[in-house]
Amino acid sequence: MISRLEYEGIVRAALREDAPFGDPFGSSFSGPARGIFLAGGRGVFCGGMVAAEVFRQVDPQVSVTFVPEGSRVSRGETVGEAGGAASSLLRGERVALNFLQRLSGVASTTAAYVERVSPFGTRILDTRKTTPLLRVLEKYAVRTGGGDSHRFSLSDGVLIKENAIRAAGGIPVAVTAARKMAHHLARVEVEVESLEAAEEAVAAGADALLLDNMSPETVREAVQRFGNKVLLEASGGIHLGNVAEYAKTGVPAISIGALTHSSPALDISFEIEP
Repeated sequence: MISRLEYEGIVRAALREDAPFGDPFGSSFSGPARGIFLAGGRGVFCGGMVAAEVFRQVDPQVSVTFVPEGSRVSRGETVGEAGGAASSLLRGERVALNFLQRLSGVASTTAAYVERVSPFGTRILDTRKTTPLLRVLEKYAVRTGGGDSHRFSLSDGVLIKENAIRAAGGIPVAVTAARKMAHHLARVEVEVESLEAAEEAVAAGADALLLDNMSPETVREAVQRFGNKVLLEASGGIHLGNVAEYAKTGVPAISIGALTHSSPALDISFEIEP
C-alpha cells in the first residue's frame, strides 16, 4: 500500500479538473442511493483506496468498500460497493472509475509479464515512462501486479543513457563524472547496445548494465561474460510474445516501459441500484 499523503493531492486535482464549478445536474439529487462496481473483464484489481479517497473528498458520509488490492477479478464480478447521497455518488463516479481502470490496467499487464517469466526467476521492472504526475500511482500498480520498481526519479540513481554518453564524450568519461557527482551509495548503471560497449562500461567501473535492444542470443552472451561482475538488466523491444525468451537467458531483470505507457485500461463500471 501507499500513504494517502501520496495521492490525496492527485485526487483533489482530478476532482477539480472534472467539475471545476460543481455538478449542476447531479447536485439536484439529494436522496440516498447505493451502487456496485463491476469488472468488465479478467484482470488484477488495483486502486481501491484511491477511488475511496475520491468519494471521501466529495462527501465524507459516503461509504465505500472494495475487494483487496491485487485480487484477481473476472467479467461480471462485483469489485466494490458505495452508498450515500445520490449527488455525491454521481459527482465522484467518473473520477473514481478513471483511477480504478487505469491502475487495474497497469497491474493486469504487469501480472501477465510476471507470469511469463516466473519459471526463470526474472524480475520485471517498470521505468520512468509514466503519465505526468501519476508516477507514484502507476508504479504502485506495477508492484500490485507483482513487478518491481526501477528508480522512481532522476534523483534516485544514475542511469547513463545514450544521450548522456554522447554529451560526456564517451562511456569512460561519463562513468567517471557519475562517480564524482553521485553520493557513495548510488549505483551507476550504463545503457549499452553492444557487447563491446558493455566491455567498455565494465572496465570503466559501472555497477550495472542496461542491455538495450539486444537479441536474446546477445543477452545470453552478456550474461555469460559479465553476469558475475555487474548487475544486468535487459530492455527494449521486449513484449509479451518474447519476454520468456529473454528470461531464459538468465538475465536477472527486464524493464518494460509499456507497463506504464501502453497498458490498456481494465473495464470497470459503476451501476446505481434502481
